[in-house]
Amino acid sequence: MGHAGMAASAVRYLRSVGAATAAEPVEALPRPELRAVGDDERAPVDPGEFRRVLGHFATGVTVITAPAGDGESGPAGFACQSFSSLSLDPPLVVFLVGRTSRTWPRIARACVFCVNVLGAHQGELCRGFAVSGGDKFAGVDHGPAPFSGSPRLAGAPAWIDCAIHAVHTGGDHLIVVGRVAALGTGDGTDAPLLFHKGRFL
Repeated sequence: MGHAGMAASAVRYLRSVGAATAAEPVEALPRPELRAVGDDERAPVDPGEFRRVLGHFATGVTVITAPAGDGESGPAGFACQSFSSLSLDPPLVVFLVGRTSRTWPRIARACVFCVNVLGAHQGELCRGFAVSGGDKFAGVDHGPAPFSGSPRLAGAPAWIDCAIHAVHTGGDHLIVVGRVAALGTGDGTDAPLLFHKGRFL
C-alpha cells in the first residue's frame, strides 16, 4: 500500500471512531535527506568518550531478521542492541541501524522484520550476526515467523514480528519503527543476554 493509501486508511479509521479529521489533505513534511553528517553538525564530544560513558547503560541484545527477497540467496539479519518498545496502542517497537549497514537495505526492501531477543546462552550467536558479510545463518536453527516469514531463531526467549511502519533519520543512524503483528516467548526460564561496557554480562 502506498503513502496515499495508508493516509486514506488512517482517515477512514479516525472517522470511524469519531475523531476529527482535516477537511483538506495535509501536506506531508519534506522527507529528510539521507546523507552523511557534515562537519558543521558534529558536537564537540570525543567519540571514544561518548562510547565510554554511554557504555555504562546496560542493554539487552537482539538479532533483527528479514526474509530473503527476490534474487537473494538467503535471509538477512544483524545484531542490534538499540531496540525498545515504543507504543502500546498501536503496538510499536523501534530499532536503530547505521546508515552504512549493508543488511538494512535488504530489510527495507522486505518491508517486514522479526526481532529475536537473545538469551544469556546466545553470546556466540550474537557475535556471528555482528560481523559483516558471509552466511550468518549457516548452522543456525530457525523457522519462519508467522506474519513476516522472517527467521525466528531457535532458543530466543522472545520474538516480535513486525511490518515497517516508519523510518526517520537520526544522525549517522536510521530510526526504524515497526508495527507489531505477532509476538511470543519461549519457556520463560532463560536469563537475558546483556551488553555493558563493551562486553556481554
